[in-house]
Amino acid sequence: MSRIAVVTSSPPFVEGGHLVIARALVEALRAAGHQAGVVVTPQNRFGRQAAAYVATWLTDVGQSPDGPIDQVISLRYPSYAVRHPRHVCWLNHTMREYYDQWPRFRATLSWKAGVKEQVRRRLIHAADGHLLRRHVTRLFVQSETIRQRVDRWLHVPSEVLYPPPPPRPYRCDGYGDYLFAVSRLTRLKRFDLLVRALAEPAAAGVRCVIAGDGEEAPRLQALIGELGLGDRVQLIGRIDDAAMLDHLARCRAVCFPPLDEDYGFVTVEAFAARKAVVTCRDSGGPAELVEDGRSGFVCEPAPAKLAAALGTLAGDRATAERLGAGAAARVADLTWERAIGTLLLV
Repeated sequence: MSRIAVVTSSPPFVEGGHLVIARALVEALRAAGHQAGVVVTPQNRFGRQAAAYVATWLTDVGQSPDGPIDQVISLRYPSYAVRHPRHVCWLNHTMREYYDQWPRFRATLSWKAGVKEQVRRRLIHAADGHLLRRHVTRLFVQSETIRQRVDRWLHVPSEVLYPPPPPRPYRCDGYGDYLFAVSRLTRLKRFDLLVRALAEPAAAGVRCVIAGDGEEAPRLQALIGELGLGDRVQLIGRIDDAAMLDHLARCRAVCFPPLDEDYGFVTVEAFAARKAVVTCRDSGGPAELVEDGRSGFVCEPAPAKLAAALGTLAGDRATAERLGAGAAARVADLTWERAIGTLLLV
């Protein structure tokens, strides 16, 4: 039995996939007979990132109340700045505004702020490169999308290890008459693309339930009204795990069309409920997991293309069932036993 600290960071009041992974990993480690717990390090707002790296560097992960900690598994920036001689990083993402999202972020800044942030970006790249190259014993990443980013900007080699679905009681109660989408409602999740697709002729009559909260909710609600979709598209806000599992069990299929997502837990959770997933070619992690025509559809990121896939699933229950079976087969190999066996240093 080992004592293992699972280290991640989180902004205040935010529940994201990084925390789901951290808690699921701890639960799996405990089920395997280890002592494990989550350590959440600070993640300061823009302009104070250096303080977060320093605070993480100073965080003591060497000792627990029951004795020395044998290993650390870090996840999200800047949690990999913690110091421990047996340190595996299972990276879900660096600070994306300074990596793949830099052009979009830079466009929102004044020229003076842009110069300042460019300097900060270089410093963060230098810090991340040093920490991930020299400060961890092994580096795993949670998707090929992340591996390519780490290689492109930091030139650090890494190995892909996909996270399994969280240990939840997934089930399939059938293939109902609506599509389901769930995530934080931010621009990068592109639920506006989903809403526009549902207004296309190919998706006429298709019903969809969208769960989640975030800054995009008012804009999405306005878009639904503008396109006359109020009788077919429902925003239900944030839901708990039980409600999410219920929707996954009863829906026809799941749509998740983000832009360049790191991993996208929604995909494997839908697979675990025997539901096909519709995503886009530029969606990153989900596009790696979905096999087009076998466990869902991978479309061009255009409303008409997405609408065609949604219409096919909504109009043909047998196709949804066939792709759902393929989805279940796809996720069967992603187990926590295998993930733990890879992550633990022996």
